[in-house]
Amino acid sequence: MSGHAEQHSDKLRAALYVVATPIGNLKDITLRALEVLRSVDVVYAEDTRTSATLLAHHGIRTSLRSLHEHNEARATQEVLRELEAGRAVALISDAGTPAISDPGALVVAAAREAGHRIVPVPGPNAAIAALSVSGISGPFLFVGFLPAKASARRKLLEGWRSAPYALVFYEAPHRVAECVEDLLAVYGPGRTLTIARELTKLYESVHVCPLGEAPAWLAEDANRLRGEFVLIVSPAAADADATRIEGERVLKLLREALPLKDAARLAAAITGARKNELYELGLRDQAE
Repeated sequence: MSGHAEQHSDKLRAALYVVATPIGNLKDITLRALEVLRSVDVVYAEDTRTSATLLAHHGIRTSLRSLHEHNEARATQEVLRELEAGRAVALISDAGTPAISDPGALVVAAAREAGHRIVPVPGPNAAIAALSVSGISGPFLFVGFLPAKASARRKLLEGWRSAPYALVFYEAPHRVAECVEDLLAVYGPGRTLTIARELTKLYESVHVCPLGEAPAWLAEDANRLRGEFVLIVSPAAADADATRIEGERVLKLLREALPLKDAARLAAAITGARKNELYELGLRDQAE
């Protein structure tokens, strides 16, 4: 693409500017984002206290108002009135890109429906940052935060068991160990898990290991459970053959001591292979 979406000027055209902000390190903000935040008439922020720190750090004195999950419907109407009055409005979240596992989608949709311009001002995003250091290539599915309840979480995870792309999740510190246990239970030990914690911050860490080793690694050090997490599970297709082969190997060992039904169930639990496929394999072996 060539040229500039916005001409540099003291007064921006009336529009809703969706501005990405740092996910931890205050230096990770683009020059264009700073220019927009200085030039708009008002900035709507998820948490005005957090955003005030960012703006003050860069010497920006633009008026701040709140737009968060609890007031998004009401604040959306305020934003529409600002736009209708010909003002330039910026939308930011606490960290990263607005409307990506954060408030913002409602106001963007409403502004577009009302005929106003929507201008993306791209920048930091935790999911993309984590993917860039995971070593995983190819397509991915961004899920964001999973449900808090274990039953709902596992039900969603089951639906992506055979997905041929990497799965990207956000998770909070108080739930990350439970979430990883569910990932292991649903996807088995053979898939690769990237645990990206506190990206761009002082205690940033990125650990890559087989999913079967992840719970023990987290439990070794309480500090590994602190901070905000991005979890990336490798694609099913990359590991399907290895999981199937390991399942068949374990099944043969267990068949020496257990009935086929029990052996298939345990082999599936141990390796992540499909129980029904192992059971059918055992039946074929018996028939031969």
